[in-house]
Amino acid sequence: MDNWDEIKTAYQVARLGTVSGAAEVLGVHHATVIRHIDSLEKRLGEKLFQRHARGYTATEAGRDLLAVAQTTEDQFAQLANRIKGHGEAVSGELIVTSIAEISRQLSGVMVAFGAEYPSLILRFLTGQRLFRLDFGEAHVAVRAGAAPSEPDYVVQPFMVLHHGLYAAPSYAAAHGLPKTDAELAAHHFVVNDNAESRAPYNHWLRTLVPPAALGFRAAEPAPIYDAICAGAGLGFIPRIAAPQYPELIEVMPPRPEWSSNLWLVTHVDLHRTLKVQRFLACLKEAAQEWQTL
Repeated sequence: MDNWDEIKTAYQVARLGTVSGAAEVLGVHHATVIRHIDSLEKRLGEKLFQRHARGYTATEAGRDLLAVAQTTEDQFAQLANRIKGHGEAVSGELIVTSIAEISRQLSGVMVAFGAEYPSLILRFLTGQRLFRLDFGEAHVAVRAGAAPSEPDYVVQPFMVLHHGLYAAPSYAAAHGLPKTDAELAAHHFVVNDNAESRAPYNHWLRTLVPPAALGFRAAEPAPIYDAICAGAGLGFIPRIAAPQYPELIEVMPPRPEWSSNLWLVTHVDLHRTLKVQRFLACLKEAAQEWQTL
């Protein structure tokens, strides 16, 4: 059966018993109802109704059709209610994507949120590529840099990520520490392997030191931080992540030109759902404390 309009019409005729009643419910002309019934009966090769002065009475085949159509309509109604309920309940999946530099802080918020809503399945995605909210790849994204400009995205300022320059005590003992920008070129650095990284401090550093000074490179924050702790060189770490590495020495405190703006991004179709709104509220509350670091 490839014409559901005809089946829907037949269902209403069988339910109401008249062409005029079905036409009124469906919002169509009575001639359309008659045409649908005639077409469906021709397609099935079976009479669905007995016509008489008082209206239409379903035949045995018509009653079978009515039973199937009734079940189908009920199932569609239940599906619609479930879909509507997804937006009115904190359940199912919550998919969050973020820059990896604040993964520890975000993970803490997500764990606390999951404890409050135990039926929730939490998924946390990080990586080099941008996950597409318009393709349903994530519900909430934390993006760095310029504000996203996609027309269907809801973009809110989140926080400013401040970076300082750090070194391990072992590096300081072996090489000393720079006191001025002019002394940086004589040191070794741990940096992102992507020379096109949009991190402001990355561009700033590469304009001051020779390529040979960038001796240890990695694709993700975790191995970068580990290499700094191991004494491979100086490196940038967000202030909010620095307490995880209490042994490190802050060589230079954060500067405005090293900072990154962070944005909360959601898709317009999901932005107002209860699940997304409650998670955003938790995230913003946590960020107030982070911003003091």
